[in-house]
Amino acid sequence: MNFELLVFYFLATILLFAGLRVVTARHPVHAALYLVLAFFTGAGLWLLLEAEFLAITLVLVYIGAVMVLFLFVVMMMNLNIEKMRDGFWSNLPLAAFVGILMAIEMSLVLTVAGRTIGSDPHAHAAGYSNTKELGRLIYTDYVYPFELAAVILLVAIVAAIAITLRRRTGTKHQDPAWQVRVKRDDRVRLVSMPAEKEGD
Repeated sequence: MNFELLVFYFLATILLFAGLRVVTARHPVHAALYLVLAFFTGAGLWLLLEAEFLAITLVLVYIGAVMVLFLFVVMMMNLNIEKMRDGFWSNLPLAAFVGILMAIEMSLVLTVAGRTIGSDPHAHAAGYSNTKELGRLIYTDYVYPFELAAVILLVAIVAAIAITLRRRTGTKHQDPAWQVRVKRDDRVRLVSMPAEKEGD
């Protein structure tokens, strides 16, 4: 067992623990922090697979931007935690079945593709860039799934805005349609005042 394999098992153990705590933590903020740990550990696994660009992207985009925004949203929504956890145990058998099925599928994909953990990576030619190769694959072979993922993210953004949008009474807001329809007589009132004489 070489050092790379030991590092993989160490990171994989932390990743499994963090993923388990994401779904079992009582407080949503704690679950989000465990998700940050899971992302950071996943970035370490990407580095082991020589995918430096994906690892840095995972740290900068997901941990540095998305999870910070997610934490702000969770803290602003004032969620009723006890009500959310009412159906946790009733959904646990289905969640366990789906999780086991996903683990079996991933192991089959790794076995069939020949990407077993601990195998020696192929030597790359001088000047090889995995970022360039990733861009070529995304925008040629996988352009439609990439665009579909962008649409799904757009729908998620709209859904997040719709969830956090609250109608409050008594707040001031502008109505552009009413502002465009306004007439001069609605805004200006001419007042006729007699001229004042000196000494009055």
